[in-house]
Amino acid sequence: MSHAQQAQISSEACFVRAYAKVNLTLDVLSRLPDGYHELATVMQTIDLHDTICLTATNDQRVHMICTIPALSNLDNLAARAVDMVRQRLGWRQGVRIELYKRIPLAAGLGGGSSDAAAVLLALQQWWQLPFSASDLLSMAASLGSDVPFFLTGGLAFCEGRGERVTPLAHYWPASMRWLLLLKPSISVSTAAVFRALPATDYTDGTHSKAVSAALNANSDPPLEHLHNGLERSVLERYPAVARAREDLFSTGAAVVRLSGSGPTLYAPFAELASALHAHHQMQAMGYEVYLSRATHPSPGDVCLF
Repeated sequence: MSHAQQAQISSEACFVRAYAKVNLTLDVLSRLPDGYHELATVMQTIDLHDTICLTATNDQRVHMICTIPALSNLDNLAARAVDMVRQRLGWRQGVRIELYKRIPLAAGLGGGSSDAAAVLLALQQWWQLPFSASDLLSMAASLGSDVPFFLTGGLAFCEGRGERVTPLAHYWPASMRWLLLLKPSISVSTAAVFRALPATDYTDGTHSKAVSAALNANSDPPLEHLHNGLERSVLERYPAVARAREDLFSTGAAVVRLSGSGPTLYAPFAELASALHAHHQMQAMGYEVYLSRATHPSPGDVCLF
C-alpha cells in the first residue's frame, strides 16, 4: 500500500472520551433560507461521556460496533468521521470503532456530535494527521452544527447554526456546581419544534450575550438570562416534559432548564447533598436521571495503546 493510502499509526489502538453538553442559553434569532435557524447559545461540556476505542485493522474497511445495536452501522457520526478523514487523505487504513454509549440518545445533550468530534481529535493524534485547526473545523461543521463546539468543549458562545465557536473564560458558578439531568422517556422532534416556533419566541440574542459577558467577567449570570427559546414550545407540545419539569421543581431546585431541543431537563445545585436528594426523589418516581458536573476536556482524554 502506498504512503498516500497508509496512515502513519503510532500505536495499535486509541481510546477517547466524548463528553455531553448542556445549553445554558439558546436564543433563536431567525429562520435561514435553507430552512435551518440562526442561533446564539452558550454551551458547556459535562462529565457524562461516551467512550470510544479505535483499533487499526488490515482489511481497509470501517467497522462500527456500539453497545446500542441500532447504532452499529456506518451512518453513525463516529463512523462518518473516520470515513471523511480517509477520503480526504486518500488513505485506506481499516478501523474498528467500538462505542460504549452512556449519553442518552436524541436527548439534547449532543452525544452523536460529541462522538464525531472525539473521533476527529483522536485520529489527528493517533494517525499524526496533517490537518490544521481550520481543516478540522471545516470537517466538523460538515458533519453537524454542534460538532465544531466539541472540538474544544468547555464553555463557549456559539453562533450561526452553532458552528461559529468563541471559547469563554473557564469560570463556572458555584451555584451550578452539580447538575442533575432528567431524561423523560419520550423523543422530541427537533425539526417539528423549530418549524412550529412562533415569532414571539425569537430573540435578538440578548440572553446569550448577557450570560457570556457575565461568565467572561467571572461572575454569576442573572437567572432570568438562563433562557431557552425552544422551551415554551417543547413544554406545550410534550406534556411529559412539562410534568417532569414540575417534578424537578418539587425537589427544591431553584432553576430547571431544557437542554437543546430536549427532552432532557437539567437543574443546577450548589451542594452535593441537595443534588443527591433530588436524584433519589426522581429515581423513585421512575425517571432516568444522571448526576453530572461541568468539565473542560484535555489532551489526556485521548489515550494511545
